[in-house]
Amino acid sequence: MTTALAWLAAPAEAEQVARLLVEFRDHYGRDWPSENAFLAGVERLMEDPGTEFLLGSPGADASPAGVCALRYRYGLWHAADDCWLEDLYVQAGARGRGLGAALVDAAKERARARGCRRIELDVSDQNPGAWELYERLGFSAEYKPPGRNVLMGLKLEEE
Repeated sequence: MTTALAWLAAPAEAEQVARLLVEFRDHYGRDWPSENAFLAGVERLMEDPGTEFLLGSPGADASPAGVCALRYRYGLWHAADDCWLEDLYVQAGARGRGLGAALVDAAKERARARGCRRIELDVSDQNPGAWELYERLGFSAEYKPPGRNVLMGLKLEEE
């Protein structure tokens, strides 16, 4: 059995990161932002020390088939940086082979290496596979007492 791999994406891998994020966009039935905007955004964010991208493959000889975007910011409640697991995507043909778990494990390693005390993310209740993966890897909606936490948002501008 091959072992899934995950690594910190280098600037030379920006096109692979952007390609996978465009596939993620397409997976949700969207056509905006454009491919060029994704590539420009990935290149811009790779220059930002508060952002990292991880790439993953289902095996050593396989092309990247998964991507994870991480954002870092200082959190007052833990007096340390927090990590936001912003996006995680695995191509349909590579699912079920441990790639999602490898990317999440690599995200946890990166967060620890940067001194983070927590990782946060959002997951749709319409995506039970992702929900199960995150729970299996220790994530919970009850991680901040006293009760269940829900991410809320407000769109400021229509797309």
